[in-house]
Amino acid sequence: MDFGNTLRCLIEDAGKTQKQVAKDLSIAPTTLGNYIRGLREPDFSTLVSIADYFGVSTDFLLAHEVAPRTTQEGERLLLLFDSLSQKDRDRLLSIAKVLK
Repeated sequence: MDFGNTLRCLIEDAGKTQKQVAKDLSIAPTTLGNYIRGLREPDFSTLVSIADYFGVSTDFLLAHEVAPRTTQEGERLLLLFDSLSQKDRDRLLSIAKVLK
């Protein structure tokens, strides 16, 4: 997924509008729209602001894969998640979005 699509998904998952996110980030709504459409790219400080705003890494925004680092607790959660049915996984993800 490219930066624009990742950004669009983050905005949708947060339940916010592009206009609201642009205001919160102190950038023009048209600028944010251009990021989403792939017509412009943010500078480094704006990229970091976007990552901080959504609680993700800049690597995530840029779709840069790095070796995952998980704690023992995280490993246990992944094992439990993998053991669930698809229906239960979907339910758990819905609950996690609410808690986020």
